[in-house]
Amino acid sequence: MRGLKFRRRYKRKKFHIEMLKPVVVWAGKIALVCLFAFVFVWYFGQRVATVGDSMKPVLENGDVTLVNRIVYDATAPKRGDIIVFKPKGNENSHYYIKRIVGLPGETVEIIEGKVYIDGERLEEDYETTEITDVGIVDKEIELAGDEFFVLGDDRQNSEDSRMADIGNVKRSYIYGKVWFVISPGNNFGFVRS
Repeated sequence: MRGLKFRRRYKRKKFHIEMLKPVVVWAGKIALVCLFAFVFVWYFGQRVATVGDSMKPVLENGDVTLVNRIVYDATAPKRGDIIVFKPKGNENSHYYIKRIVGLPGETVEIIEGKVYIDGERLEEDYETTEITDVGIVDKEIELAGDEFFVLGDDRQNSEDSRMADIGNVKRSYIYGKVWFVISPGNNFGFVRS
């Protein structure tokens, strides 16, 4: 009699364990999907809104962009990349979105409205406006080993590295690279660098 009770109790426990296996597998799959979604959003889906029209025609005021935060862990920022940063690392400032023009170790100069890198005129294959205000770049600027020179594409209406409040952008101030516009409208889709 005692052995029969033990067998029944053992069968019930085994039955409960067998019933729990699909639930545990299901919960594990949900946890894995949630982890994947969190990582994807954290590194590729951070949203930053464009403030002003300084990146027109690529980005317009109010465009909401997605920022790739992991790309610069694997590669260095390149000339022409559209980046998100906080000027001078100021955590109280809003994010700025600008295009990298000068790279670490280069010299940048603006002569007659044109950008010169290491003495050679910069050929840009994206639409920009002429520079009428050189700001603090009235003489040649040498970038340190961790600094970038950034400009907006609409250079007549851009607050960028030409302004003392922003200046050169240190690598540590860069939040990530803009890769997608999620706002509906003309700019929706992958960002044209």
